[in-house]
Amino acid sequence: MIFWQLFVSYLKIGFFGFGGGYAMLSLIQNEVVVQHPWMTNAEFADIVAVSQITPGPIAINSATYVGYTVGAQAGGEWMGVLGAFVATFSVSLPSLTLMLLLTHFFLKLRNNRYVEGLMKGLRPVVIGMIASAALLLISPRGSDPGEQNFIDAWSWVLFGGVFVGSLFKINPILLILLSAVAGFVIYFPW
Repeated sequence: MIFWQLFVSYLKIGFFGFGGGYAMLSLIQNEVVVQHPWMTNAEFADIVAVSQITPGPIAINSATYVGYTVGAQAGGEWMGVLGAFVATFSVSLPSLTLMLLLTHFFLKLRNNRYVEGLMKGLRPVVIGMIASAALLLISPRGSDPGEQNFIDAWSWVLFGGVFVGSLFKINPILLILLSAVAGFVIYFPW
């Protein structure tokens, strides 16, 4: 039953997650924290962080992590591996299917004014979904009414430093490494 829920949840995410990983975060959070309380909002924020620092798309990385966690809770390590496979496969299935079907037609229709209009209409939706994901990570909304989010004063300082660094075009890898060192220094229980 749990694997069927994982499959359906990530299939929905795969079908309706337009705009890439950040746009999908609000959908993923809704499924894994709100609809199926498989984890807390704080654990979801950790998944987002881990998914960001590992190679590959955030939706696939988070699907693998969530699937493993849910499967392992249901029945141990091997069930975790099965859960990771189910979630990863189901989030990838819509994209794979649609790309195979649409590639042929899109190449013929890419200069069509209706297709161009459709693509231009999706851009503001993607921006809105990315903003929604950011707000969901900041807000303490989750499965537990008393749950706190991960944002504190130091988080805002780190955010501001990275934002300023990106304005000065500092290499993003260097910003990530510096943020990791700062996070270790600030949050390590000395």
